[in-house]
Amino acid sequence: MSLQVPPPPAQPSPLAKRFRGYLPVVVDVETGGFDWNRHALLEIAVLPIELDDQGRFVPGETSSAHLEPAPGTEIDPKSLEVTGIRLDHPFRLAKPEKQALDHVFAPVRAAVRKHGCQRAILVGHNAHFDLNFLNAAVTRCGHKRNPFHPFSVFDTVTLAGIAYGQTVLARAVQAAGFEWDAEQAHSAVYDTEQTARLFCAIANAWPHPPQG
Repeated sequence: MSLQVPPPPAQPSPLAKRFRGYLPVVVDVETGGFDWNRHALLEIAVLPIELDDQGRFVPGETSSAHLEPAPGTEIDPKSLEVTGIRLDHPFRLAKPEKQALDHVFAPVRAAVRKHGCQRAILVGHNAHFDLNFLNAAVTRCGHKRNPFHPFSVFDTVTLAGIAYGQTVLARAVQAAGFEWDAEQAHSAVYDTEQTARLFCAIANAWPHPPQG
C-alpha cells in the first residue's frame, strides 16, 4: 500500500510578501443592530484580493451567505429597515451560523494556501465593526478554523481619508473614480465588492515598500 505524500506548501507569492505574510480579504456583514455581543449576524460576504498579470491588486471571487439569527441574539427592526433584509423571504436560503461560516471560510483558506500566506487579514469599511461581529459568531458556534487575524485589520475608512479626504464609503468609491448604486447599497455582496475596488485603487497607487 502506497502512502500519499501531501503537496508541498505554496511558495509565498508577491501578494504575501507585500503584506508581511497576510492575505487581504475584504469582508462586509449586515446585522440586526450595532452590538456584536447582542445582535444577530444576518449576511456576510468575503472577497480575497488577487494579483493580475501586471502584478496589480484586483478583486477576486466573492463568496457570501445569508444567516439564520443565532439563538439568543436580537434584531432591531430599524436595522432591517436600513438593510432591506426580509428574514421570511422564501429565497433567502439562510444557513445556521456554523454552516455559513464554513461556506465563506473555505475559499478564504484556499486563497491563503494559494499565495503561501500565514493567514487572512480583514479589509473593511469601519473594519472593526465587521471583525467584531465575525469574531462573536465564531465564538458563539465554537468554530475552530477561523482564517482571519483576531484583531488586526486594514480599514478603508482610514485609507480613503488619507487618499481622497473621504470617509463615507459611497463618497470614497466615487472619489476613486467608480460609480455607486445607492439601490444596491447595504447588501453584503455589493458593499464588499465596492470596498474591494476602493482598496485596490488605493493600494495600486501607493509605492511599494523596498524589499528586504
